[in-house]
Amino acid sequence: MSSTTIKPARSGFSLAEYLTCLNGIVWREALRFLHQRERFVSALVRPLVWLFIFAAGFRQVLGISIIPPYETYILYEVYIAPGLMAMIQLFNGMQSSLSMVYDREMGNMRTLLVSPLPRGYLLFCKLLAGTAVSLLQVYAFLLIAWFWDIAPPPIGYLTVLPALILSGLMLGALGMLISSGIKQLENFAGVMNFVIFPMFFASSALYPLWRVQEGSPMLYHVCLFNPFTHAVELTRFALYGQINWISLAVVGSCTAAFMIGAIYAYDPSRGLVRRGPGGAEA
Repeated sequence: MSSTTIKPARSGFSLAEYLTCLNGIVWREALRFLHQRERFVSALVRPLVWLFIFAAGFRQVLGISIIPPYETYILYEVYIAPGLMAMIQLFNGMQSSLSMVYDREMGNMRTLLVSPLPRGYLLFCKLLAGTAVSLLQVYAFLLIAWFWDIAPPPIGYLTVLPALILSGLMLGALGMLISSGIKQLENFAGVMNFVIFPMFFASSALYPLWRVQEGSPMLYHVCLFNPFTHAVELTRFALYGQINWISLAVVGSCTAAFMIGAIYAYDPSRGLVRRGPGGAEA
Protein backbone atom coordinates (compact mmCIF):
# COMPACT_ATOMS: atom_id res chain seq x y z
CA MET A 1 0.00 0.00 0.00
CA SER A 2 1.55 3.28 -1.07
CA SER A 3 0.95 6.52 0.69
CA THR A 4 1.05 9.91 -0.95
CA THR A 5 2.01 13.08 0.80
CA ILE A 6 -0.03 16.09 -0.11
CA LYS A 7 1.98 19.27 0.18
CA PRO A 8 0.06 22.26 1.38
CA ALA A 9 -0.57 24.88 -1.28
CA ARG A 10 1.84 27.78 -1.09
CA SER A 11 0.26 31.11 -0.48
CA GLY A 12 1.82 34.29 -1.80
CA PHE A 13 5.14 34.81 -3.51
CA SER A 14 8.69 34.68 -2.23
CA LEU A 15 10.98 37.68 -2.00
CA ALA A 16 13.04 36.34 -4.92
CA GLU A 17 9.94 36.23 -7.13
CA TYR A 18 9.04 39.80 -6.24
CA LEU A 19 12.58 40.91 -7.02
CA THR A 20 12.50 39.03 -10.34
CA CYS A 21 9.35 40.90 -11.29
CA LEU A 22 10.88 44.24 -10.28
CA ASN A 23 14.07 43.52 -12.19
CA GLY A 24 12.13 42.54 -15.33
CA ILE A 25 9.98 45.68 -15.38
CA VAL A 26 12.87 48.05 -14.61
CA TRP A 27 15.16 46.36 -17.15
CA ARG A 28 12.51 46.54 -19.86
CA GLU A 29 11.98 50.24 -19.21
CA ALA A 30 15.73 50.82 -19.32
CA LEU A 31 16.05 48.99 -22.65
CA ARG A 32 13.16 50.98 -24.08
CA PHE A 33 14.87 54.19 -22.97
CA LEU A 34 18.20 53.16 -24.53
CA HIS A 35 16.55 52.22 -27.82
CA GLN A 36 14.58 55.47 -28.01
CA ARG A 37 17.45 57.93 -28.21
CA GLU A 38 15.17 60.68 -29.46
CA ARG A 39 13.30 60.43 -26.15
CA PHE A 40 16.50 61.23 -24.28
CA VAL A 41 17.32 64.13 -26.59
CA SER A 42 13.83 65.62 -26.42
CA ALA A 43 13.85 65.35 -22.62
CA LEU A 44 16.96 67.57 -22.55
CA VAL A 45 15.99 69.99 -25.31
CA ARG A 46 13.04 71.47 -23.39
CA PRO A 47 14.94 72.53 -20.26
CA LEU A 48 18.02 73.57 -22.22
CA VAL A 49 15.92 75.92 -24.36
CA TRP A 50 14.67 77.59 -21.18
CA LEU A 51 18.18 77.66 -19.72
CA PHE A 52 20.07 79.01 -22.72
CA ILE A 53 17.48 81.16 -24.52
CA PHE A 54 14.65 82.25 -22.24
CA ALA A 55 16.90 82.80 -19.23
CA ALA A 56 19.09 85.14 -21.28
CA GLY A 57 16.07 87.30 -22.08
CA PHE A 58 14.48 87.20 -18.63
CA ARG A 59 17.71 87.74 -16.69
CA GLN A 60 17.33 91.51 -16.55
CA VAL A 61 13.56 91.49 -16.12
CA LEU A 62 13.29 88.94 -13.32
CA GLY A 63 16.00 89.88 -10.85
CA ILE A 64 16.21 87.46 -7.94
CA SER A 65 16.59 88.71 -4.39
CA ILE A 66 18.27 86.74 -1.60
CA ILE A 67 15.77 84.03 -0.71
CA PRO A 68 16.29 80.63 0.96
CA PRO A 69 18.17 78.44 0.29
CA TYR A 70 20.45 80.97 -1.43
CA GLU A 71 22.80 83.04 0.73
CA THR A 72 23.60 85.67 -1.87
CA TYR A 73 22.26 87.15 -5.08
CA ILE A 74 22.09 84.63 -7.89
CA LEU A 75 21.64 84.64 -11.63
CA TYR A 76 18.25 83.81 -13.09
CA GLU A 77 19.73 80.66 -14.66
CA VAL A 78 20.71 79.39 -11.23
CA TYR A 79 17.23 80.02 -9.89
CA ILE A 80 15.35 78.16 -12.62
CA ALA A 81 17.67 75.14 -12.66
CA PRO A 82 15.72 73.19 -9.97
CA GLY A 83 12.46 73.99 -11.74
CA LEU A 84 13.85 72.66 -15.00
CA MET A 85 14.98 69.51 -13.22
CA ALA A 86 11.43 69.02 -11.97
CA MET A 87 10.11 69.75 -15.46
CA ILE A 88 12.18 66.85 -16.81
CA GLN A 89 10.56 64.57 -14.25
CA LEU A 90 7.10 65.97 -15.00
CA PHE A 91 7.37 65.28 -18.72
CA ASN A 92 8.97 61.90 -18.11
CA GLY A 93 6.19 60.91 -15.73
CA MET A 94 3.54 61.81 -18.27
CA GLN A 95 5.42 60.09 -21.10
CA SER A 96 5.79 56.98 -18.98
CA SER A 97 2.05 57.08 -18.39
CA LEU A 98 1.51 57.32 -22.13
CA SER A 99 3.48 54.11 -22.57
CA MET A 100 1.36 52.66 -19.77
CA VAL A 101 -1.77 53.23 -21.85
CA TYR A 102 -0.16 51.42 -24.79
CA ASP A 103 1.28 48.59 -22.69
CA ARG A 104 -2.03 48.10 -20.93
CA GLU A 105 -3.78 47.50 -24.24
CA MET A 106 -1.14 45.73 -26.33
CA GLY A 107 2.12 45.42 -24.41
CA ASN A 108 3.47 43.36 -21.56
CA MET A 109 1.55 45.23 -18.86
CA ARG A 110 -1.65 43.76 -20.28
CA THR A 111 -0.33 40.32 -19.33
CA LEU A 112 1.15 41.43 -16.04
CA LEU A 113 -2.02 43.12 -14.83
CA VAL A 114 -3.90 39.79 -15.05
CA SER A 115 -1.07 37.84 -13.38
CA PRO A 116 -1.35 36.51 -9.80
CA LEU A 117 1.09 39.17 -8.59
CA PRO A 118 -0.52 41.99 -6.61
CA ARG A 119 -1.62 44.71 -8.95
CA GLY A 120 -0.41 47.44 -6.61
CA TYR A 121 3.08 45.95 -6.62
CA LEU A 122 3.14 45.80 -10.42
CA LEU A 123 2.15 49.44 -10.67
CA PHE A 124 4.77 50.39 -8.10
CA CYS A 125 7.44 48.55 -10.10
CA LYS A 126 6.39 50.44 -13.21
CA LEU A 127 6.55 53.67 -11.22
CA LEU A 128 10.06 52.88 -9.94
CA ALA A 129 11.23 52.11 -13.47
CA GLY A 130 9.98 55.44 -14.79
CA THR A 131 11.56 57.30 -11.87
CA ALA A 132 14.92 55.61 -12.50
CA VAL A 133 14.83 56.78 -16.13
CA SER A 134 14.02 60.34 -15.05
CA LEU A 135 17.02 60.36 -12.71
CA LEU A 136 19.35 59.63 -15.63
CA GLN A 137 17.84 62.51 -17.57
CA VAL A 138 18.10 64.95 -14.65
CA TYR A 139 21.75 64.18 -13.95
CA ALA A 140 22.54 64.51 -17.65
CA PHE A 141 20.94 67.97 -17.50
CA LEU A 142 23.00 68.86 -14.42
CA LEU A 143 26.15 67.82 -16.26
CA ILE A 144 25.35 70.16 -19.16
CA ALA A 145 24.32 72.94 -16.75
CA TRP A 146 27.70 72.66 -15.02
CA PHE A 147 29.38 73.87 -18.21
CA TRP A 148 27.00 76.86 -18.05
CA ASP A 149 28.41 77.81 -14.61
CA ILE A 150 25.41 76.40 -12.76
CA ALA A 151 27.29 74.49 -10.11
CA PRO A 152 25.68 73.79 -6.73
CA PRO A 153 27.86 72.61 -3.84
CA PRO A 154 29.47 69.24 -4.66
CA ILE A 155 27.54 67.55 -1.85
CA GLY A 156 24.34 68.85 -3.44
CA TYR A 157 24.56 66.32 -6.26
CA LEU A 158 24.18 63.63 -3.61
CA THR A 159 21.72 65.29 -1.23
CA VAL A 160 19.33 66.07 -4.07
CA LEU A 161 18.96 62.39 -4.99
CA PRO A 162 16.31 61.51 -2.33
CA ALA A 163 14.32 64.60 -3.30
CA LEU A 164 14.46 63.64 -6.98
CA ILE A 165 13.31 60.11 -6.18
CA LEU A 166 10.36 61.33 -4.12
CA SER A 167 9.30 63.99 -6.62
CA GLY A 168 9.71 61.52 -9.49
CA LEU A 169 7.46 59.05 -7.70
CA MET A 170 4.85 61.74 -7.09
CA LEU A 171 4.75 62.97 -10.68
CA GLY A 172 4.83 59.43 -12.05
CA ALA A 173 1.98 58.39 -9.76
CA LEU A 174 -0.03 61.40 -10.90
CA GLY A 175 0.48 60.44 -14.53
CA MET A 176 -0.44 56.85 -13.75
CA LEU A 177 -3.63 57.99 -12.05
CA ILE A 178 -4.56 60.09 -15.08
CA SER A 179 -3.73 57.26 -17.50
CA SER A 180 -6.20 54.97 -15.72
CA GLY A 181 -9.05 56.97 -17.23
CA ILE A 182 -7.60 57.18 -20.75
CA LYS A 183 -9.01 54.58 -23.12
CA GLN A 184 -7.36 55.70 -26.37
CA LEU A 185 -3.87 56.97 -27.07
CA GLU A 186 -5.28 59.81 -29.17
CA ASN A 187 -6.95 61.34 -26.12
CA PHE A 188 -3.83 61.31 -23.98
CA ALA A 189 -2.05 64.27 -25.58
CA GLY A 190 -5.03 66.56 -25.09
CA VAL A 191 -5.42 65.61 -21.46
CA MET A 192 -1.72 66.11 -20.80
CA ASN A 193 -1.84 69.67 -22.14
CA PHE A 194 -4.37 70.49 -19.44
CA VAL A 195 -2.08 69.00 -16.78
CA ILE A 196 1.55 69.66 -17.68
CA PHE A 197 1.47 73.33 -18.65
CA PRO A 198 -0.79 74.61 -15.83
CA MET A 199 1.26 72.70 -13.27
CA PHE A 200 4.54 74.01 -14.66
CA PHE A 201 3.66 77.66 -15.16
CA ALA A 202 1.56 77.99 -11.98
CA SER A 203 4.54 77.12 -9.78
CA SER A 204 7.80 78.54 -8.50
CA ALA A 205 9.77 76.88 -11.30
CA LEU A 206 10.33 80.07 -13.31
CA TYR A 207 9.76 82.87 -10.81
CA PRO A 208 9.75 83.20 -7.02
CA LEU A 209 6.37 83.15 -5.32
CA TRP A 210 6.83 86.58 -3.78
CA ARG A 211 6.85 88.08 -7.26
CA VAL A 212 3.69 86.12 -8.13
CA GLN A 213 2.04 87.48 -4.99
CA GLU A 214 2.87 91.04 -6.02
CA GLY A 215 1.19 90.56 -9.38
CA SER A 216 -1.75 88.30 -8.50
CA PRO A 217 -2.62 87.18 -4.95
CA MET A 218 -5.11 84.66 -6.33
CA LEU A 219 -2.48 83.04 -8.58
CA TYR A 220 -0.12 83.02 -5.60
CA HIS A 221 -2.52 80.81 -3.65
CA VAL A 222 -2.99 78.57 -6.69
CA CYS A 223 0.78 78.12 -6.81
CA LEU A 224 0.87 77.30 -3.10
CA PHE A 225 -1.64 74.48 -3.57
CA ASN A 226 0.16 73.16 -6.66
CA PRO A 227 2.06 69.94 -5.76
CA PHE A 228 4.59 70.72 -8.48
CA THR A 229 5.59 73.89 -6.62
CA HIS A 230 6.56 71.82 -3.61
CA ALA A 231 8.42 69.32 -5.79
CA VAL A 232 10.46 72.23 -7.17
CA GLU A 233 11.15 73.68 -3.72
CA LEU A 234 12.06 70.29 -2.28
CA THR A 235 14.58 69.85 -5.10
CA ARG A 236 15.87 73.41 -4.75
CA PHE A 237 16.60 73.11 -1.04
CA ALA A 238 18.05 69.60 -1.34
CA LEU A 239 20.39 70.78 -4.08
CA TYR A 240 22.00 73.04 -1.46
CA GLY A 241 22.02 70.50 1.34
CA GLN A 242 18.88 71.77 3.09
CA ILE A 243 15.40 70.40 3.73
CA ASN A 244 12.14 72.21 3.15
CA TRP A 245 9.95 70.33 5.61
CA ILE A 246 6.65 71.71 4.33
CA SER A 247 7.45 70.70 0.76
CA LEU A 248 8.65 67.31 1.97
CA ALA A 249 5.34 66.71 3.75
CA VAL A 250 3.28 67.85 0.76
CA VAL A 251 5.23 65.81 -1.79
CA GLY A 252 5.19 62.72 0.43
CA SER A 253 1.45 62.90 1.10
CA CYS A 254 0.64 63.60 -2.55
CA THR A 255 2.79 60.63 -3.61
CA ALA A 256 0.85 58.34 -1.29
CA ALA A 257 -2.51 59.78 -2.36
CA PHE A 258 -1.79 59.54 -6.11
CA MET A 259 -0.42 56.01 -5.78
CA ILE A 260 -3.41 54.80 -3.77
CA GLY A 261 -5.71 56.44 -6.29
CA ALA A 262 -3.90 54.76 -9.20
CA ILE A 263 -4.09 51.33 -7.54
CA TYR A 264 -7.79 51.84 -6.90
CA ALA A 265 -8.40 53.11 -10.45
CA TYR A 266 -6.60 50.13 -12.01
CA ASP A 267 -8.67 47.67 -9.97
CA PRO A 268 -11.23 46.26 -12.48
CA SER A 269 -13.80 45.61 -9.75
CA ARG A 270 -13.76 49.14 -8.34
CA GLY A 271 -11.76 51.58 -10.43
CA LEU A 272 -11.86 53.21 -13.83
CA VAL A 273 -10.44 50.21 -15.71
CA ARG A 274 -13.40 47.90 -16.32
CA ARG A 275 -13.39 44.40 -17.69
CA GLY A 276 -15.03 43.83 -21.02
CA PRO A 277 -17.21 40.89 -22.08
CA GLY A 278 -14.26 38.59 -22.73
CA GLY A 279 -12.52 39.35 -19.46
CA ALA A 280 -10.23 41.86 -21.11
CA GLU A 281 -9.76 45.27 -19.63
CA ALA A 282 -11.63 48.04 -21.36
